[in-house]
Amino acid sequence: MERQREEISLETATTYILEECRMVLPGIQALFGFQLIAVFNEAFEKKLSEAEQLLHLAAIVLVTVAIALVMAPAALHRRSQPRAVSARFIDVSSRLLVAGMFPLALGLTLDVYLITRIIAGSAAAAVAVAFTLLTVFGVLWLWLPSRERRRK
Repeated sequence: MERQREEISLETATTYILEECRMVLPGIQALFGFQLIAVFNEAFEKKLSEAEQLLHLAAIVLVTVAIALVMAPAALHRRSQPRAVSARFIDVSSRLLVAGMFPLALGLTLDVYLITRIIAGSAAAAVAVAFTLLTVFGVLWLWLPSRERRRK
């Protein structure tokens, strides 16, 4: 039995998108804090080559971009339509939130690569773990939602 899709009001959709952003943001911010702390750790220079330190910097920049994208819907609403909502706002906000997942996935993958390389002592193992993680993100954040959208 196929379920019929129910349309929701713009106000409800706005509440959903802003709550989704609020749910994602604390985790990203916590990750960002740990990324910053790592740089000031003595082991950072000892255990990571200069190229790997630059990879960590790239991961920090990617997570910062993710934070900006995930926070953008709230700023957009507050600055452009504080007393109203529109279908365009919902569309743009949804795109911003989804766009934020890409740099987040890449930033997490880079840092997991570095951590795995330090712990396992092997670049090959680190690449394998990072590739697996990136695949998990791709399946959960791209393939699964696309499949569900097609099913409806």
